[in-house]
Amino acid sequence: MLLSATPPPGPRPAQQARLYEEAARHRGLTPPRTHPLASITWLGPAASNPALAHRVSGDPVHLAESRRWIEAAVRLPHWGKAHMPDHDLDAGWLLHHLSLAYRWIGDDLPDGVRALLRYKLLLQGRRMYEFAVASEGRWWSSSYWQNHNWICYAGLATAGYVLDKEEWTERAKDNLGTVLDLMPDDGSHAEGVVYWRYGVPFLAIHLDLLQEAEGIDWWGRGGFLTNTFRYRLHQSAPGFAFNVDHGDCHDRRSGHSAGLYYRLAAQYGIPQAQWLGDLASGELLWQEAAESGVRPGILPEAYLEYLWYDPSVATARPTETRAFFPDLGLLAARTGWDDDATLVSFKASPGGGHKAWETSAKHRAELGWETLNQGHHHPDSGSFVLVSQGAFLAVDEGYSNRKRAAHHNLLLVDGQGYAGEDRYHVYKDIPYERQARQRDVLAGPDCGWAHATAEIAAMYDPDLGVRRLDRTLVFTPSGRLVLLDLAEADTEREWTFLLQTDRPTEPGPDGGRLIRSGAACALVRRFAPQDASVVSEATEVEANPTSSTPELRLTRTLHTLSATTGRSTDALFLTSIVPGAAPAPAERVSCTQGQGVTFGEETVLLSPVARRIRTASVSADAAAVLLGAEGSAPYVVAATRLELDGHVLLDVPEPYTGKVG
Repeated sequence: MLLSATPPPGPRPAQQARLYEEAARHRGLTPPRTHPLASITWLGPAASNPALAHRVSGDPVHLAESRRWIEAAVRLPHWGKAHMPDHDLDAGWLLHHLSLAYRWIGDDLPDGVRALLRYKLLLQGRRMYEFAVASEGRWWSSSYWQNHNWICYAGLATAGYVLDKEEWTERAKDNLGTVLDLMPDDGSHAEGVVYWRYGVPFLAIHLDLLQEAEGIDWWGRGGFLTNTFRYRLHQSAPGFAFNVDHGDCHDRRSGHSAGLYYRLAAQYGIPQAQWLGDLASGELLWQEAAESGVRPGILPEAYLEYLWYDPSVATARPTETRAFFPDLGLLAARTGWDDDATLVSFKASPGGGHKAWETSAKHRAELGWETLNQGHHHPDSGSFVLVSQGAFLAVDEGYSNRKRAAHHNLLLVDGQGYAGEDRYHVYKDIPYERQARQRDVLAGPDCGWAHATAEIAAMYDPDLGVRRLDRTLVFTPSGRLVLLDLAEADTEREWTFLLQTDRPTEPGPDGGRLIRSGAACALVRRFAPQDASVVSEATEVEANPTSSTPELRLTRTLHTLSATTGRSTDALFLTSIVPGAAPAPAERVSCTQGQGVTFGEETVLLSPVARRIRTASVSADAAAVLLGAEGSAPYVVAATRLELDGHVLLDVPEPYTGKVG
């Protein structure tokens, strides 16, 4: 598709209009005569979109526009200035886009311009190739789980196929095969949604090039590409305009790639991807373009939307409301997809996810290579994001350079977060054993409930002697949250519960705290401990999100609610968060064993460690018993026995998770 500029058959009027609009967008700008300090990635699509528009329409105005930006790019002695000139993202982007422009309109350019463009592509491609060879085992050349790797090799491959440089394409192909084999089969991405939309399109670009140029179909190699739309979908906030911002996210509006949605829809027959592609390139397009903090952004993808859109693919609005991605330990649950629905996203895993953590350790031991670049990963295992009524209520920090657990909805021990934090590469050089994980996951597509327990004790400094720090999160069918945090240490410690919001929380009824964000609100109730010291204060977070623009600074103010215990060897936090202007009253359930919270028609009973729950009406050997409205079947987690109102409903030898009856 890309090399031949041949889209799937059928009409594409909206995509064609987008292409022509994008081809004309820079006509009022004067191309730079010298290299600006900031990134020049945008120069590539400024040339390729009008090149494709000329190829489609034959309009000489588009040809002249493409030539203008080609000549500007080839005049620059280096591609990239402030960071790794010729060897990183600027060069990767320009190699890809200008190589396509050369293929699409090269014969229509004046001889001198065509020769200069070819020379420049050969020069920059050689520089990129030689750097990749020389730096193998270090930085992006072998950083298989990272967007720099995917973009730079896709750029090198595009130039290699256009210029018949087999040495380049073979190296890029070998890397692509390794990436596809090593990416998580569940489609999740530890760098977060923003870097997913920035980097993953280049994996699809490379696969497209490989299939067209060599007849090699690797779309089914590994499970990542097959399943990654589902990951992206479930990181959409209700209403689809915003995204959950785990990992490094410049903002909450930089998450869509309509072109990639169309390609995945066509390749794997995903009607929801086709539907979201239409939404992203239509109703949501200009607001994302205006508010996104990532450049070049969504608008320059017009060439992909045109070439990857297949009008024969059906569309369907998403309906699935529960998903779990085991590699990243990511649980996503929502009450629906409409603007006012409630969503929680809860994660816990080793740095980069299980597969990357395991494999990179082998690379380090066997090859001496550092292959897991962790600059965009956060100390956020056990943290969660809550969205409801069209607003973010419990929030993530987004992008930061000095990453800290204290910027997330987590727990501190003697005021300390994760061991080795407060730096950019937060997981670099930490012991292999320092891993978080999720257990006891309930996320069935039809159950309504969602449950998981994050084990995060290993993430704290061993000198703190933390033996256990388990967080259990339950999401009820109506969108209420229950959190149970169990902590144990060898010696007495202060334990601090943190909740991050966009605005300061306010005192609420019954000693609770009220979260407000615009018209949206939620009531936070802490049932235990009763004697915690509660403080609300502002937390400033600063980041430079791109080394190619060193003067750029993003700042954000979080409002942190903290509850700190007295010194003790163990602690228990039991908390509910109920969204809505008139929240259902939450009450603690009297338990002789276990912990419980009831909202009337929904009751959550938990015992994640001892797995023994005893109340006046429930006797269970289980990690959780979840009770809905009268007449509905109960759900259990890791249960061997459940007796309800004197009736034995479950008695099995092996732990069972799911619906009972």
